[in-house]
Order: sequence, then C-alpha cells, then structure tokens
Amino acid sequence: MIDLFLKYLQYEKNYSSHTVLSYKTDLEEFEAFVSEQNGSFNPPEIEDKNIREWIVSLMDTGIVPRSVNRKISALRSFYRFLLQRGLVATNPAKAIKALKTEKNLPLFFKESELDRVLDDAEIDENDFEACRNRLIIDMFYETGIRLSELVNLKDSDVDLSANTLKVLGKRNKERIVPFGNTLRTNIIMYRKLRNEIPNRDYTLYIKKNGEKMYPRLVYQIVHDAMTAQSSLSKRSPHVLRHTFATSVLNAGAELNAVKEILGHASLAATQVYTHTTFEQLRNIYKKAHPRE
Repeated sequence: MIDLFLKYLQYEKNYSSHTVLSYKTDLEEFEAFVSEQNGSFNPPEIEDKNIREWIVSLMDTGIVPRSVNRKISALRSFYRFLLQRGLVATNPAKAIKALKTEKNLPLFFKESELDRVLDDAEIDENDFEACRNRLIIDMFYETGIRLSELVNLKDSDVDLSANTLKVLGKRNKERIVPFGNTLRTNIIMYRKLRNEIPNRDYTLYIKKNGEKMYPRLVYQIVHDAMTAQSSLSKRSPHVLRHTFATSVLNAGAELNAVKEILGHASLAATQVYTHTTFEQLRNIYKKAHPRE
C-alpha cells in the first residue's frame, strides 16, 4: 500500500523526487515500528494508539517536534489516500494532534555583507568560476528562487530583453520572476565566458568542464562565500531566499506580489517574513528610543 501511495504522489500529484523520498522514509519507519511491536504491518488494523506509541518512541530518541509533525503529516496523507481508495474504513491519524513547536524566524544576511561579496573589486572578470559564483549569489539575492530552481534553469528561461526568468517551481508550477539591470550585466558577462567552453550542458549554470551544476556544489559555493562575511549559523542558498523576501518587504513591496515571485502556494508561507521585518523594527526601536 505504501508503494501505491508513493506512485500516486509521483505520477498523479507530480511531487518532487525529494518529497516522495521523505514520505517513503517516514512511512517505512512507521511500518518498521508497528511490525516490531505487533509482528506485522496491516494499515486497516492500525489504531490511533499505535501512532501515539510511535510518537512517544520518536520523542524518546531526541527527534524534535517539527520533524515528528512532518511524519504525522505523512501518515495523515497516506491514510487519506487509502480512505479515498476504499482500502481502509477510517483514518487513525486524523485524531492525532500536531506537537507544539517553537516558531523560528527566518535568518537573513545583512545588506552590507552581500554588498561586500557582490561588489568585490578583486574578482577577475576573465575568471569563469569567479564570475559564475558571483552570478549564483546575485541571482539568489535578486530573485529569491530556490536551489533546485536555479540548477535547472536553461538558457531559454532567461529573457534579457524583459529582464525576467521563467522558473519551474514545486509541483511543476511555472512562474515569471523579474530581475534588475545589475544581474542582467552579470549574466551577459558570465555567458560570454561560458560560451567558450566546448560540449557544454544546455543549462544556464555549468561546471568548468561543461557539465551541469549539482545542488551540493551550488550550496558549497554560497556557504564558502558567505562564511567569509557572515557569522550566521546557516549560510545557505535558502538564507539568500529569506534575505530577498525580507529586503523587498522592508522596502515596501506588497505581500501578494512577493508571494507570487517566491512561488508560495499560500499567503501564510509569505507572511512569516513580515514577522522578521517587525522584529527588525522592534530592535531598531529598542536601540533608538530614549525610554528604552
């Protein structure tokens, strides 16, 4: 039944391979737990007490509530699917409430930190890797796109006449993202060097040998560049995405517009950045007001 559900997610719901793998891992963990406790795993016979026992065992191993909630969500979706297919009579996960979690505000880089990386006068404009790495950071910062979206960008997705990117996001949803003239200049500079590489991949970003970039390499490029400038605990492409959202909202951008640019499915996902900007204002107030 788990395999049937995973095929449904992959082929009917068009979930990414990463998401499908996460569901697979969570459900197989639950299957292993129940099999060990009961001697077998039969979804129609599962009760909510079995799920509660699993949750307790997860907490005992030190797994944080946020991760446990993700696993509960996977179970809910699994049983919702089985219920729709008539394979079970009830959804035992429906009665399970999510655990309380601390709300961590998104981390973001300071504007001065990014300026030092992007305006580095020592970058050799004839150095392919240096220009590519700067462009990667600049594109994350100016567009807020995801890591997976950046590595899969094709040349044809970049419209220099309109200063826009055509991005294929989660669940194969396509959106158009605008960018500024500085990024446009950096794209042109990078393409000039890249086009000298023979037998290169058709994607926008490639390695020096012409092969397509892979996510871990892009992550390392961002991490290494920002480590030299920032003391944040996380220095990843996703923090650059947070930085984009925080920056444009601080500058007065309309929330719905930012939602569309980021490719969020709901406004709630975008609203978290308003909390970040509010906290920033609160800190400024505390430092500046004489009564504070």
